[in-house]
Amino acid sequence: MADVTAPNSAVLVQSNRSSLHKLMQRKSTIAFLMALPLILLIAILVVYPAGYAIWLSMLNKSMSKFVGFGNFEFLFKRQTFWDVVFQSCLFAITAVIFKAMIGFVVAHFVHNIPSKGQRKWRGMLLVPWVIPPAMSTLAWLWLFDPSYSAFNWILAHFGIGPVPWLGEAGWARFAVILVNIWAGAPFFMIMYLAALKSVPDQLYEAAAIDGAAWWQRIWYVTLPMMRNIIAITALFSLIVTFANFDITRVLTSGGPLTATHLFATWAFKVGIESGDIPLGATVSLFMVPILAVAAAFILRDINKRGSEV
Repeated sequence: MADVTAPNSAVLVQSNRSSLHKLMQRKSTIAFLMALPLILLIAILVVYPAGYAIWLSMLNKSMSKFVGFGNFEFLFKRQTFWDVVFQSCLFAITAVIFKAMIGFVVAHFVHNIPSKGQRKWRGMLLVPWVIPPAMSTLAWLWLFDPSYSAFNWILAHFGIGPVPWLGEAGWARFAVILVNIWAGAPFFMIMYLAALKSVPDQLYEAAAIDGAAWWQRIWYVTLPMMRNIIAITALFSLIVTFANFDITRVLTSGGPLTATHLFATWAFKVGIESGDIPLGATVSLFMVPILAVAAAFILRDINKRGSEV
């Protein structure tokens, strides 16, 4: 009986080794093992804090009692919360649209510069994006200063009175969006410039032979070839812009009153400055469903175009 079992167990061990060897030869398995350290790092730095934030959002102010969705119900009844939702969406959508437009135009100008001069222009135009946002926003804060504003000094030469850049709700929102556009447009420019270099020149030559004007070449050649890059860049920028903290914090601290508060700045004010950490965590969590919906629409559009191709 033992003589029969021994060969069977040997065959089973050899079969298991063969299956393991085949599994290790798969590219997908190798790729997963190579990416495993990064996956664990993301789990530690992202998944755990996110889970802890969800747990905090279900506690009371003293973090001694479980209140379930009480914090969410409390926020839904506050007008300030809905103001923050509106301001965050207005800030993110407006800034991303203008950054995309400016980046597209500047990328075309740089693309048409001779190769020798492109490196210099790329370096200079990337400076606003490379400088730490808090540091560059301080310079803008001086430009918007109510007493010594350089912008108001220039406007005075044209007979225009001083503008309350940071003292009135509409102008304060404009100022915050303007600074974000200035800092973020170079990212779009460099991404679009890389995409433009990948468009075959033969397509432009064929369009020119067919008599297409410059705007028709952009509409029918450039944009279709760049649509995926435009969508992915817009998605990345939307996520970063929506969670922006530095610019609003340095320029207005959410003021005047709460006119420029975003999710990040209001969560900081409620959670850190006011000492209600669970409520601050609840505010920050509302960014997740909004960004998830935006990401789903953009990625769905990309996948749809990919399947058509």
